[in-house]
Amino acid sequence: MRILDITEKTVAISRYADPALPPGGLTTSVVAITTDARRDGRPVTGYGFASFGRFGQGGLIRERFAPRLLAAPGADLCDPDGSFDPRRAWSVIMTGEKPGGHGERCVAVGTLDMALWDIAAKLSGEPLYRTMARRFGEPSPPSGRIEVYAGGGYPYPADDHARLRDEMQRFRDAGYTRAKIKIAAGDLSTDLKRIDVAASALGGADRIAVDAMNRYDRTACLRVGEAIEPLGLWWFEDICDPLDLDLQAEVAAGYGPPIAAGEALFSLAEAKLLARHGGLRPGRDILLFDPVHTYGVPEFHRIVSYFDAAGWPRRCFWPHGGHLFALHVVAAFGLGGGEVNPGSFQPFGGLADAMAPENGAVSLPEAPGIGIEGKAELWNLIRRTFD
Repeated sequence: MRILDITEKTVAISRYADPALPPGGLTTSVVAITTDARRDGRPVTGYGFASFGRFGQGGLIRERFAPRLLAAPGADLCDPDGSFDPRRAWSVIMTGEKPGGHGERCVAVGTLDMALWDIAAKLSGEPLYRTMARRFGEPSPPSGRIEVYAGGGYPYPADDHARLRDEMQRFRDAGYTRAKIKIAAGDLSTDLKRIDVAASALGGADRIAVDAMNRYDRTACLRVGEAIEPLGLWWFEDICDPLDLDLQAEVAAGYGPPIAAGEALFSLAEAKLLARHGGLRPGRDILLFDPVHTYGVPEFHRIVSYFDAAGWPRRCFWPHGGHLFALHVVAAFGLGGGEVNPGSFQPFGGLADAMAPENGAVSLPEAPGIGIEGKAELWNLIRRTFD
C-alpha cells in the first residue's frame, strides 16, 4: 500500500458555540491522507486534525513530515504480511528527528498520526478502538462504552454567571453528570463564584473539575488551593506553568483532593519528569496527556506503559482532547474516561450525531475508522475543505 496524497488546510475554531462571541483567534490543521487502497470503489482516505489549543501546524506538516510519507515505499508502511501499520508509518514520519526540542512538532506529527489510524481501521472494517487495541496487544477485548465528562465553562465576556449556569444545565440535560470549567481569569472571588454556579447547576462540587490554564504563580497557587480544598472538587487542573515541577510538587504536598496535570507536556521524556518531580500521587491524581499532542498514539502508548510500570492505575488517565479520536484511545487502552467538548471548538469537538451520553457514559460508533463521517457538521466541513 502506498500513500498517494496528503493535503493540509488550516481552519479557524472557537471556544464558544455562539458565533456572536469572540473566537479567540485559534486555528487547527485538518489533514486528508489518500492511499492507493480501495474500498467500495473509492480510495481509502483517512482524516485527522490537530486537537485543540495549539494552533494549526501547516508549515511543519507540508514542508517536513508529509513528504516523508509520500516518498515511502509500501514496504516501509506495512507489516511483513502486507497489512498497513500506522506505527511503521509513524517511524517514517520521525525519520531523522533528533530527541528533545519538542516544541509543537509533536502536534504536527500527531495530526498525521490521527489520519493514519483512521486509514488502518477503515482497512480493517472496524471501529478504531478495536484496531488500536489489537495493534498494541491489549490483553482484553476493549469495551466501546466509556465514561465521559463535558468540557467547557470558558469565561463569557458578558453575563458570565448566567451563561455559565445555562451551559452547565445543558450539559446535565444532555446526559453528562460531570463537567470542567475554567478559572484563573479573574480574582479568587471570581473563581469561587464560578465554581459555585457550576456546582449548583450540576448537583455538587464533586461533579466539577476546574482548569486554571497554567496561569497561577506560587502565591496564587497556594491561596487558591487553600480556598478550594474544602469544596471537594473532582480535580484541580493545570495549576501552574507546566514545567514548574517544583511548584506543582509543593501544591500537591499541601492539597488533599486530586490534582490533574500533563495536558501541556508532549513527550515521554517530559512525562517522566512529571512523574519523578511533580509530586503526583498514584491512584489519586489525574493524567491529562493528549494523544494527538504527544506525537500521536505510539508515543502516548509509551507514556501509558511508563505509568503502568510505575504503579499508576489506568483509571487515572483522562486524556485531553474532547473529540472522537481521543475517546477511541480511551476505549482501546482501558483508561479512566475522556473529555467531550459538546459546545467548544466546533465542529471538531463533541460526539458523533448518533451518540448520546447516558448517566455520564457513551458508546462509541461501530462504523469503520474514527467515525468522523457520522458527525455531519464536521464531515461537511471536511468535504468542503478537500473536495
